[in-house]
Amino acid sequence: MLSLASMAFADLSDDFYDDVCPEALPTIKRVVEDVVRQERRMGASLLRLHFHDLKRSARANNNSARGFELHGPTWEVQLGRRDSTTASRTTANNDIPTPFMDLSALINNFKKQGLDEEDLVALSGGHTLGFAQCSTFRNRIYNDANIDSTFASQRQANCPRSGGDSNLASLDPTPALFDSKYFSNLVSNKGLLHSDQALFSGGETDDLVKTYSKNLKTFSDDFAESMIKMGNIKPLTGKQGQIRVDCRKVN
Repeated sequence: MLSLASMAFADLSDDFYDDVCPEALPTIKRVVEDVVRQERRMGASLLRLHFHDLKRSARANNNSARGFELHGPTWEVQLGRRDSTTASRTTANNDIPTPFMDLSALINNFKKQGLDEEDLVALSGGHTLGFAQCSTFRNRIYNDANIDSTFASQRQANCPRSGGDSNLASLDPTPALFDSKYFSNLVSNKGLLHSDQALFSGGETDDLVKTYSKNLKTFSDDFAESMIKMGNIKPLTGKQGQIRVDCRKVN
């Protein structure tokens, strides 16, 4: 760790640890695979952490984001990002997209981070894994018009109008598999979150949702590209930031 701290890399790279810590990635891979084998939901939690890790107590993360302590597409992860020395709950609350956003709000939210409509749809496809809490989709299943009535009734059985906020429902029919059924759901008006269905609601992202619903390879390829793009949003490298001894607090 001391040798890492003394080095000043200017850019992220996929071979960042090859010389200074060659066992880093194989070790991480073994640990993650073991954790996911023990609990399938952790795959979705770790993927979500890549999107939401900037502030654990932010609204979108509190009592939700996990993995602080799968099978699907692979990509060369760009390494060398350093930890920040500051964190802002207000910024996190403002910047993390919410499950209640409509399409224009989602597009603007992603655009602020240099991500376009294709990135928005591809990355939203991360909801092919995992579950959501009742509090995040209650308003949709009781009040949205663009929702399949049978699907809404099924979700209402486990998400009453009041209470049961932490009750879970899967974000697509196969929550442990990385597939294209998330997008098939949207085409059938079965998106669980309001922000999910917003991607297929008569707007400019409809065609891409249809494409992904029919072609898993196209979705997987675009997802990998967008993950790399997202991972390169304003990284701290070189002598910026720090390498935390305890990831939960500044050194």
